Amino acid sequence: MENRVYLQPAYVLHKQPFQNSSLLLDFFCIDYGRVRAVARGARRGSSKYRSLLQLFQPLLVSLSGKGEVKTVTGVECSVSAIQLQGERLLSGLYVNELITRLLLSHVEHTGLYRRYQEALLSLGGDEELHSVLRRFEMALLDELGYGIDLECDCVTREPIETGGTYLFVPDNGFQLVPAGDSHPEGVGNTFKGRHILALHKLNFSDPDSRQAARKITRLALATHLGEKPLYSRTLFARRH
Repeated sequence: MENRVYLQPAYVLHKQPFQNSSLLLDFFCIDYGRVRAVARGARRGSSKYRSLLQLFQPLLVSLSGKGEVKTVTGVECSVSAIQLQGERLLSGLYVNELITRLLLSHVEHTGLYRRYQEALLSLGGDEELHSVLRRFEMALLDELGYGIDLECDCVTREPIETGGTYLFVPDNGFQLVPAGDSHPEGVGNTFKGRHILALHKLNFSDPDSRQAARKITRLALATHLGEKPLYSRTLFARRH
């Protein structure tokens, strides 16, 4: 990453107080991926940045510095922040937390940046939440190089059968459980073929498909998130 960056399209993923009056921010930038930076004095009432450095706000940011943590030297915006409330707000926080936890610093992810924008717009609209989140999770896994093959058995390469039962092995894929095997449906990491194919088509018309899709992506992401729980999931749990 250059020592000076001017008017880079970006979003704030996370922010926290830093020193007496500053903010420590994680940005998602179109050309540089996740970038951490300090906005000096941004917590002061007189700061010109204070009202702009908000979550879900499309920004143009200027940064400088040779180290891992940059300094914010300018912030501009021409459109309003996407307003999210209730579960849609928690979903936005979840998406932000995934990016913050899983992307390396200063690595370009232009395609995922576009997917993130699409997810925020969908969360700000009326699209069904399960579709928005599963679509972004799948795009994130693809970007990380751990995309899930939802069409073929990872061992035999045969197409997923609607009536088959499959064992899901994160980072490998789905393997058909032979008829008569002791793996019961719905226990552990086994899934019905029709639910796998429903995730492939983002078809969540029935509760079982929605539950299976959420479990599949959660298992796939857990391998890379480690043991530290996601704060946004804790917030979700408190609401239900």
